[in-house]
This record gives sequence, C-alpha cells and structure tokens, in this order.
Amino acid sequence: MISFNTEKSSTTDIATACAETLKTAGSVLLVPTETVYGLVCDWDDESGRNRIYELKQRDYGKPLAMFALNRVMIEDAGAIFSPMAEKIFNAFCPGPITMIVDGRDGVPVGFRIPDHPLILELLAQYGRPLASTSANRSGEPNALTVQDAVTMLDGSPDISVDAGAIPPDSQASTVLQIKGDNWNILRPGPVTEADILEVIKA
Repeated sequence: MISFNTEKSSTTDIATACAETLKTAGSVLLVPTETVYGLVCDWDDESGRNRIYELKQRDYGKPLAMFALNRVMIEDAGAIFSPMAEKIFNAFCPGPITMIVDGRDGVPVGFRIPDHPLILELLAQYGRPLASTSANRSGEPNALTVQDAVTMLDGSPDISVDAGAIPPDSQASTVLQIKGDNWNILRPGPVTEADILEVIKA
C-alpha cells in the first residue's frame, strides 16, 4: 500500500498518483471526504468493485454510490433528473448528500458530489466517475482516521491518503431517494428533512 499525507504532499500531486493508479483494473483507494473516510474505484471497474466488497465484507446486494464531478458526468452515467431532483441537486450539491434517482436502463443511480478538494481534483484529473462507499467494515462505526479504516478492512487498498482525523461528530452523507416528485430519506445525515422541505417550498 502506498501512503500519502496531505500535509506533506500537494492535493494536485496526490490526485495525479491516485488517477494513475485507477487506470489499473482492480485498483482501490482509501481517501478522505468531508464526511468520513471512504473507498473508491473506477465506476465501471468490476474487479475494483469486488475488491471493495471484500475489503469491507459488504453484502454484494448493497450497491455502491457514485462520486461525480458534475451533473454532466452523472447524466452520462444514465441518471435522469426529475424537476424535484434538479431542485434538490442545485441546493445541496456539492455536499454531504447522496441522491438516488431513476436511471435510463431502469436501474436507479445513486450519486454524490463530495465537497472535498482532493476528491474534486481527482475526479477532474481522472475524468470519470468513481464507485464509492465508507471505509469501515460493514456494521462497524464510520472510519474517521486512516488508521481506523486500515484496522477494520480485510486487506489493504492500493493507496491510502491521510488527511488527519475527521471531527468525531461527523456523519455519513444523507441518502435521499427521489422518484418523480416523491422523496424519501433512506439514511439520515447532515442534510436534514427540514433542510430539504425548506428548499422544496421555496
């Protein structure tokens, strides 16, 4: 495992190394976000996805979310924005909300635009969406440090990026499912029901 520290290496240099590594099938990265530490691989890399499931001991029936740079990247991956989804997206993205919307092929697409400089730089350099999930073993508390994640994971990612400890009151992103004009919070998080209602009523 190659390790980087954001205090010792620039965001650009770390993102460049991460983007280069992702070009190899099966590569998985351990990275910080503004919510918790996470695992990512190329969105279409089946072997990378399988490694994430193995590292986390995650149920293969639970889908991974997409990290994307912008709406174009999300729509290119098949997501369909209803007027309701567009309104919520414009209000909270980038930020700590994962939105699940209908997809062109009938399969829902869950996505997030992280509000974190390293992830945004990585997405810009790599030019493709990433499959993502929190870096804790399934059923265990969120990983708020690199060491937390490494201790819990069943194996090692190709690269780990240490950005220091995430505040202990940090929450994983809010997960919001949207079907047409209907929405439902599947996992409470930093973006609250009250926040969403305020935007919808505006």
